[in-house]
Amino acid sequence: MNRNGVQPMSYENENLNNLNPYLQGPYAPVDTEIEAHQLEVVGEIPTDFGGAYFRNGPNPAKQPSGLHHWFDGDGMLHAIHFEDGQASYRNRFIQSNDYLADNSGTLQKAGIFSPAQADGSSTVYKNTANTDVVMHNGELMALWYISGKPVRLDAKTLSTLREDDFGGKLPNNVSAHSKVDMQTGEFLFFDYGLYDPWYSFGVVDRKNNLTHFTQIELPGPRLPHDMAITENYAILMDLPIVFTEQGLRHKVWSIHADPALPTRFGVLPRKGDGGQIKWFEFPGCYIYHVINAWEEGDNIVLYCCKMVENGRRLPIEYGPYAPMVNVLALRAVVTKWTMNLKTGVGREQQIDDTISEFPVINLGLTGRQTRHSYHGAIPDTETQMFDGILKYDLTDGSYKRHIFDKNVCGSEPAFAPRFNAKSEDDGYVVSFVTDISTRQSRVLIIDAQNIEGRPVAEVCLPQCVPLGFHGTWANLDEFQSSAY
Repeated sequence: MNRNGVQPMSYENENLNNLNPYLQGPYAPVDTEIEAHQLEVVGEIPTDFGGAYFRNGPNPAKQPSGLHHWFDGDGMLHAIHFEDGQASYRNRFIQSNDYLADNSGTLQKAGIFSPAQADGSSTVYKNTANTDVVMHNGELMALWYISGKPVRLDAKTLSTLREDDFGGKLPNNVSAHSKVDMQTGEFLFFDYGLYDPWYSFGVVDRKNNLTHFTQIELPGPRLPHDMAITENYAILMDLPIVFTEQGLRHKVWSIHADPALPTRFGVLPRKGDGGQIKWFEFPGCYIYHVINAWEEGDNIVLYCCKMVENGRRLPIEYGPYAPMVNVLALRAVVTKWTMNLKTGVGREQQIDDTISEFPVINLGLTGRQTRHSYHGAIPDTETQMFDGILKYDLTDGSYKRHIFDKNVCGSEPAFAPRFNAKSEDDGYVVSFVTDISTRQSRVLIIDAQNIEGRPVAEVCLPQCVPLGFHGTWANLDEFQSSAY
């Protein structure tokens, strides 16, 4: 046994993939790229909305050899397009340069579980572009949580177009969870890494021109996962997850929580120089995902899902995958931070103690005051999944719950506004869901103003949509043209 109580296993052990729960059941990859039209529908698809729901996630194109982390799967987009009461589905691998090199047998890059380079040189990881997806300038951008070149895709066909460096002007990379401001058309991004400078921020305009870029000074490399924006500011995170000595020495994915460090939020004018950032310090915590942020007078108001201890034993039955399974059992609660730009005073307030994650909002209000957010409801299971959707009222921390059917788990939802919507929540919540027993997948369309009710329609899909990561909604008018 090692110090974690896990029985060591050889990388060549043929049972490794069978031990990995994130290669089984609703997580198991699909190997077919398809498109399907005139899908079977239970109920009736409303005609008062239209657009597409996209979801990114890991889907190994090859049978993994050796230890395989869920985060290392090749990126695959699943999309369902709604128009005139009809639905079409398609899925495609995200063909990053690293994906193409791997398929041709020329890629020599590591995964999270890979050991440090024997010669002591820096470890470079495969850009799977599997984490996030946003719509910008009429195209999709697939983004990666370790930071890489964004991968542009055709929003109609999901065909990969290129890795984007914004006309050759991108100095470094772009992280997942960078933000699109739909009211200005701008894409605001951050980048981080093991190399000094460790943190940067940039702005790309609606025509895909890099209009602003600045470095952010930090005391050392960090592992931020998300950022927030308001109408006039970007909020960047300095969190107490740092690289171990081995990680720093060998440039490998080796991290730990430093209890001596605080959590800091840096408020930076959207076109400001890094030296203009104003830091606010709070008790140490980790945050995967932002809900939203906005300005109220001199205050910046920030809502996030704050990680809390999961209080679980190490699931040693998963062998060498036990630590991964334990870490991926996300436990987070809705928390509010208020930061006064004039006085420098900050305040933290837990809004609710219900466990939820992967929050989304009406994307048209990103960076503006919102009342509602929609979260994946997390059951007490060993692996990461959602058994329903929580609709939060952020004004008082209350929520209403949509419960999925028995043995059904879902993806990060998306909010789809009605045409000529009259209010923030005037629309539908859509989500891919999968039956754990049969691996049959559907798309639920739920009235956002009646979240507790049955779906108004369920679209039956021709293949499984494995559980994955993040998605987005794009309205019909965001498409440059339609190939459906």
